Amino acid sequence: MNGNDWEVVCSASGMTNAKIIAGRLETEGIPVELRYDAAGTIYALTVDGLGEVKITVPADQLERARDILNRSYDEKELDWEASEP
Repeated sequence: MNGNDWEVVCSASGMTNAKIIAGRLETEGIPVELRYDAAGTIYALTVDGLGEVKITVPADQLERARDILNRSYDEKELDWEASEP
């Protein structure tokens, strides 16, 4: 895919938040590319857009990615494994 085939699904404040969002999408099988200004990453700044990370996905996965990121989970819906004491 070339650069024109990717769309911004959302932006995050900082690399940590961006990686959490990217992980959620990748878990669902959606490839992710992060776009950011290197200075924000090096100095860990999040001022006036510096440190903003754009999360991009393939254009044909954009709507699905938005649906995933808009989904919230009730604790009853999560498949927790009971641990032995």
